[in-house]
Amino acid sequence: MIVTPALPPPAIEQPAAHQVSYGLVTGRAPRGTIRVAVRANGKQLAARQLSGRRFTLRVTLPRGDVTVRVTTIARNGKRSSAHVHDVFGLPPGARPRVVKSRLEPTLERKLTRVVRGYSGTAGYYVQSLTGGFGAAWNAKARFPAASTLKLAIAAAVLAEDGGVPRPGSRIDSLLRELIIPSDDAAANSLLVWLGGSTSSGAYRVNDLMRAIGLTDSLMYGGYEVPRALSSRIPLRVDESPNFGVGKYTTASNMTSLWRALWLASGGKGPLHESRPGLTPADARYLMWLTAHVRDQPKLGTSVGRDREVDVLHKAGWISSSRHDTGLVFWEGGVFVAGVMTYRSWGVSTSSDRLAGRVAATALRRFRRIEG
Repeated sequence: MIVTPALPPPAIEQPAAHQVSYGLVTGRAPRGTIRVAVRANGKQLAARQLSGRRFTLRVTLPRGDVTVRVTTIARNGKRSSAHVHDVFGLPPGARPRVVKSRLEPTLERKLTRVVRGYSGTAGYYVQSLTGGFGAAWNAKARFPAASTLKLAIAAAVLAEDGGVPRPGSRIDSLLRELIIPSDDAAANSLLVWLGGSTSSGAYRVNDLMRAIGLTDSLMYGGYEVPRALSSRIPLRVDESPNFGVGKYTTASNMTSLWRALWLASGGKGPLHESRPGLTPADARYLMWLTAHVRDQPKLGTSVGRDREVDVLHKAGWISSSRHDTGLVFWEGGVFVAGVMTYRSWGVSTSSDRLAGRVAATALRRFRRIEG
């Protein structure tokens, strides 16, 4: 009796585990394959005849964490499969591309009225990265940065590390601690890894930010660890808090950093060009980490209840300042948002509600004008 050998499994290149995906599925099928199919969380998304061994399919993944399975079928009916766990699905319409920024006056009017009503000093910047429309107020005012700049630390580390860190490695563990629970000790360890000391590491982070045009942000040394436990949208300083010496950033700079990270996930933009060591896979990995931040997103106070919306974010807070910055993905695309607040006598959850109102108002407007 002649036994037909089993069909070897396909080699999946994209998507990869612990990365975001816009629905691109690529890889190499075993010899003899005539058909390839893609499933996610048990549901078939696409199937296609295959003439060679390489396959490239674009699918619409379920939102959030998914398992992607690729099945190959040979002429004799033999099948083989391979799967990838821990992929974070994002809408295909949010694929990175460069768009021209333009002021959206109605959105600016609505948001500025809301933000100026905050009891303290505040600033915001929002822009649809897929349509270009946006608005801002007090977006160049410098605020105490708190943990928001940990996103820049992560980007600087990935640009130097030479590829996505191996799961369970020291750098992978530190980056997870840095982003997901926002651990200050992990931030300091990574700064030391970058430069030999927290202050030298901070210079490397500042270098990365200057390289992509972020001149209103400063990584000033490390974090105090407790002993126990370019745009047509107007950028101005309307009200500037007086907080002395320390780390600082602006709504404009933080949203520019997020936009650069998003573009880098598709091999585009200033971060990809100035730091070729930060690969598209690195950017997709860092975005995956921000999708799993434990802190409830303030930008998602309202929009987070919408099943068609995902918020990737990095917040920051100290006694006098409370911020949230990130990317809001919806079925029509993605927008970037940054809301900064400061009160010398102390901030509260009113800052969170403000960020939530800004994101919800922006989402309603972008849905109306972009369809």
